Amino acid sequence: MVAGQTGPQVSEFDLIRKYFTRPDSRLDVILGVGDDGALLRVPPDQELVACVDTLVAGVHFPTDTPAHAIGHKALAVNLSDLAAMGATPAWTTLALTLPQADEAWVEAFSAGFLELAAHHQIALVGGDTTRGPLSITVQALGLLPRGQAMRRAGARAGEGIYVTGTLGDAALGLKLWDQRESSDPGIQFLKQRLMYPVPRLEAGIALRGQARCAIDISDGLLADLGHVLEASGVGATLQLADIPLSEAFTALGGDTLQWPLALSGGDDYELLFTLPEGVAGLLRTCIPTPFTRIGTIEMAPGLRVLDAQGQPFTLPEPGYQHFT
Repeated sequence: MVAGQTGPQVSEFDLIRKYFTRPDSRLDVILGVGDDGALLRVPPDQELVACVDTLVAGVHFPTDTPAHAIGHKALAVNLSDLAAMGATPAWTTLALTLPQADEAWVEAFSAGFLELAAHHQIALVGGDTTRGPLSITVQALGLLPRGQAMRRAGARAGEGIYVTGTLGDAALGLKLWDQRESSDPGIQFLKQRLMYPVPRLEAGIALRGQARCAIDISDGLLADLGHVLEASGVGATLQLADIPLSEAFTALGGDTLQWPLALSGGDDYELLFTLPEGVAGLLRTCIPTPFTRIGTIEMAPGLRVLDAQGQPFTLPEPGYQHFT
């Protein structure tokens, strides 16, 4: 249920005009919000990248998540997909389904959404508002130079496997959700990682022309790396001891939760990418987010994980799936 008190009756058009209509901030927007469709100008030397995600209350975020955080996350998860392709974001559309016209909730949601959009110079150019169970569908559109897209099918044997940031934080933040009012700074950090993922756009853009393969970690490291291995027709070995963990995760995860969450927990929205030998050092000054080598792409099919002693590690379930 959407939080807040129901105010005076407003229409969907009132909500759109008041909370989502802004002057077009980009010269490549010919026609934005307010018509049957947006008109956008794509430069002739660029390729258009399109992605879409739906967030459903109680599935993709706890029902009592603050509206501002939901707005941020709804856009951030799409920007993470653009980052994995190496695209520069340009435009977005939003389809918002609400149980009721709660203006206080919509105001906070739109603030979270539009603040992130403004930070990355993205124009909201259209969408829809309807009544029903709370769900949010966002389409993001980006641009990249022709032929420079990173693809899941681009991994090659001998390349190193790298991830940005740290893993498992959002999954542990969800496990500790009922303690979200705790003053413990570690719990606060994990909660922020869950509610306010940071799309690694700068890293994705820096990797263009250097990496052939990337994916964002939304469903968990094992699941998303598995998509890469299947698409590329290769295998991999991961080194468990090299997987980057935050101080908060290490302190609060415990031995039972630590590796299952780091390997299979979703919602971190870090980038996983592969690089030929010798390239990573050149990129460390170009990518503002720390990144870590965690394994190697191999010819032999399958995914192997080795512990600190070099022994095979029993893998947990690979990650989140909607229908299993």
